Amino acid sequence: MVISSVSRRWVVDVVIAIAVTAVELLGTYHAVWWHGHSRSNPSPFGYIPLVLGGLSLLGRRRFPAVVLAVTLAMALWGASLNAWSAWPPLLVAFFTAVLAHRRAAAVASLVIGYLVSVWPPWLIASRGHVSGTWALGLLVWLIILLSAAELIRAQRQRATEIASRREEEAKRQVSEQRMAIARDLHDVVAHNISVINVQANTALHLMDRQPERAREALTAIHEVSKQALGEVRSVLGVLRGSGGEGPPLAPSPGLDRLAELAAGTPGMSVRVITDGAPRPVPTGVDLAAYRIVQEALTNSVRHSGGRTATVRLRYDKDALTVLVDDDGTSAHPPRQGNGMTGMTERARSLGGTLEAGPRPGGGFRVLARLPA
Repeated sequence: MVISSVSRRWVVDVVIAIAVTAVELLGTYHAVWWHGHSRSNPSPFGYIPLVLGGLSLLGRRRFPAVVLAVTLAMALWGASLNAWSAWPPLLVAFFTAVLAHRRAAAVASLVIGYLVSVWPPWLIASRGHVSGTWALGLLVWLIILLSAAELIRAQRQRATEIASRREEEAKRQVSEQRMAIARDLHDVVAHNISVINVQANTALHLMDRQPERAREALTAIHEVSKQALGEVRSVLGVLRGSGGEGPPLAPSPGLDRLAELAAGTPGMSVRVITDGAPRPVPTGVDLAAYRIVQEALTNSVRHSGGRTATVRLRYDKDALTVLVDDDGTSAHPPRQGNGMTGMTERARSLGGTLEAGPRPGGGFRVLARLPA
């Protein structure tokens, strides 16, 4: 049976109340046994504040200030009846009030308890009254008690804040991972579906007149769909890996696969140019650059109406610049879709920039600068 947190707290409160009451009664019994029939023994009524003070702790979570007032009254009543062991419930209620941010009530209980204990204060150290040493010692003890309670409260509050920050950070990371997976899925599906669409149209037009070229188009569809399935499995493998089912089934694509991406872009002649000596870049930059090129070529195939595209990579000292130009006649894309948003988010997430728009001489340009 699963016990709720509320039920568990209630059980804890009952146990604490019973334990504190038992400590009070045992302490009083021990005092009676030690002193015998002495005047210092509590009267029969002295056991009433012991029981009432202990049982009042059952409501300490919901009514911390009220329970503190009750336990203070019971402790003072018990002390007047020589039941000096009535103080444990007051200590529990005091710490509960401080931890519940009822500082005013906690401080007020200390002031009231101290004044009642030394009242009247102007007779301290006089004959038949409390000594100055006793009054000073009680004051120091109460200050130490308040300081200890505040220290525990501060530590608990700090632990709660740390746990809250960790939970928020975990939620933020999960959200970023979901966005990354969504971008990857969009890039993979959009690019490969565009390729399949173009090749399928080619096969339909050439099926009767040029069956060999139609066969080539169908073969390309087969290869592209196979590659798309592999990339989708790779992206979803991240989710499977989080469940302990193993690593992704394929490595994430990177700049080393640009030639393959260019060759597999249907209806366009894509040329890849590299400026500067190629060098390894961080994994995130490598994947982002590949996906930006992939999405840019997808937009060129779907919207530009052009026949050629150029992909230029420039390796600077502190950055990787990715430039994709096409010779299309349409100022694509017609609206800010998920692809453009995804490219921009990829660049910004790495601290880079991305610009996209029509070229002055015609065609469309995507320019990304990624820190490397």
